[in-house]
Amino acid sequence: MNFSKSKRVYPIAGLTALALTPANSEAQSNKAQSSKPVNIVYIMTDDHTAQMMSCYDKRFIQTPNLDRIATDGVRFTSSFVCNSISGPSRAAMFTGKHSHKNGFKDNTSVFDGSQQTMPKLLQQAGYQTAIIGKWHLESTPTGFNFWEILPGQGDYYNPDFITPQGTIHKEGYVTNIITDMSIDWLENKRDRKKPFCLFIHHKAIHRNWMADTCNLSLYEDKIFEYPKNFYDNYEGRPAAAAQEMSIDKDMDLIYDLKMLCPDKNSRLKSLYTRNNDSAGVYGRMNEGQKAAWNKHYQPIIDGFYKANLKGKELAEWKYQRYMRDYAKTVKSLDDNVGRVLDYLKKEGLLENTLVVYTSDQGFYMGEHGWFDKRFMYEESMHTPLIMHLPNVYSKKGDIPQLVQNIDYAPTFLELAGAKIPNDMQGVSLVPLLKGEKPKNWRKSLYYHFYEYPAEHAVKKHYGVRTDRYKLIHFYNDIDKWELYDLKKDPMEMNNIYEKKGTKSITKKLLKELNRLQEQYDDPIRLR
Repeated sequence: MNFSKSKRVYPIAGLTALALTPANSEAQSNKAQSSKPVNIVYIMTDDHTAQMMSCYDKRFIQTPNLDRIATDGVRFTSSFVCNSISGPSRAAMFTGKHSHKNGFKDNTSVFDGSQQTMPKLLQQAGYQTAIIGKWHLESTPTGFNFWEILPGQGDYYNPDFITPQGTIHKEGYVTNIITDMSIDWLENKRDRKKPFCLFIHHKAIHRNWMADTCNLSLYEDKIFEYPKNFYDNYEGRPAAAAQEMSIDKDMDLIYDLKMLCPDKNSRLKSLYTRNNDSAGVYGRMNEGQKAAWNKHYQPIIDGFYKANLKGKELAEWKYQRYMRDYAKTVKSLDDNVGRVLDYLKKEGLLENTLVVYTSDQGFYMGEHGWFDKRFMYEESMHTPLIMHLPNVYSKKGDIPQLVQNIDYAPTFLELAGAKIPNDMQGVSLVPLLKGEKPKNWRKSLYYHFYEYPAEHAVKKHYGVRTDRYKLIHFYNDIDKWELYDLKKDPMEMNNIYEKKGTKSITKKLLKELNRLQEQYDDPIRLR
């Protein structure tokens, strides 16, 4: 097994090198098109998992506008993050570096805005940069010509936005508002003589999955399929057994599932209703929104408490409510992605714009009985990644190579004709977008999760993933190794570490893990 990783950079001068070479008249058209700098629209959601996108998985819901991107462009089938949690994932994307190098290891950190970032380098290359929506890096954004961001996680209804001039309040539903603001920037606030990179960062589909009032009735008659490992007993996996992200035990009836009742309390009830004399997420609604919300949820609330469900029935009821609320929140997101695509097409921008759609990580939709992320297991380490490509690209369809969110920064820089700094740890995806199949493309990925002790009690761990195997080490207050054969055990139920016949592959994976830790200069590297 070849574990070598390419450090090759694929520089170009502008975008001329990306032009196709067809017959004369078409070649002239492509030559003119390739002389234009490519615009970039990067749309990122929070906790949107590939299972809930019909271009990846058709079992649950349809996402026609997201599917437009995949159908007209490319779909990455082996796309992963290096640290499955919101802030660190964003920091890795902006810097092209792993968490220990950009300094933002967990959501208790504050991002150092003085450091080198991809938006700053794009500015130096003559691009306008803008970010609208979720920032979640605690510091003031730097490297942007325009920014208006949500405080922390932001709110689904009637959200506040932090701007350079101060905090402003917006009435409405957050996914619609972020899209309105993004289109307004494209239409009215940018310099049309310059190329642009616009980051549209949605709050959706983060916990607690509050749908727009117009979508509340959707999916109420749908019975979602239960994952085969919904009742996982975590045998041989003590770190998995110690988590606190079980739908059955840890999903909050009031905050997460909206079963608000005056005489019922829960650990997170105050977040939903009122918190430290500030309106909770329900309290932010105006009277019209509350009326629509109550009309939908009150009959469900009454029926739930009357039924007095216990045990397996309660767990499965919670799963169905979770899936319905999540799916409704996706519906608004998909509609708004369609609005952006339609605007770009109407304005003649689509043919010269790279449109990227991804999430800051994957998410559990009942697999292992869970919600949330954090673990290096497939559902949370894997993230959707689809792209509409400018017309100068020939590639269509699936891209199977291993890619990671540290690769976005060097990719955007190469598109802009800018130099990729040597200290960036990601690799440009441009060769893959051109349809090339580099023989020395990376054969493995490195992962490191730090946030413990914290919400959901996922232990600190690091590991290596290849196309077939995954080796994980849980450390700190635990010292346990896990090994999975993803071909034979794609649901990661059978830890085969130290099992008969695994000595050789374990030795190779340990060697590769050590090599990656040395390459990325992670101070926790193996000895």
